[in-house]
Amino acid sequence: MKMFGEYLRDLRETKNLPLRKVAAFLDIDTSVLSKIERGEREANKEIVINAAKFFGVDEQLLVNEFLGDCVAKLLYQEQELSSIFKVAQKKIEYLKTNNVSQSKLKFDE
Repeated sequence: MKMFGEYLRDLRETKNLPLRKVAAFLDIDTSVLSKIERGEREANKEIVINAAKFFGVDEQLLVNEFLGDCVAKLLYQEQELSSIFKVAQKKIEYLKTNNVSQSKLKFDE
């Protein structure tokens, strides 16, 4: 089991690529990619999708790794994980049955 940044570094090292080449393709600074690989900075979905293209890996696999990290970090210190997941699953079903589009969801309020 690895965190997203470690997974990304493994992909890069497996292909024997320097940080600068991958960072250039992703259109980010080399230091930003280095921090993502070390877990000191978060990637975003655009970076994840572009990395999948660059490394020739399944996009959904890489997105799942990324989102799995996001969820894990958010819930890491919580004690009642099973009940949190049950509530989240119910809310997802609510959103689906009420056909709520992502553009209408407000996360920063």
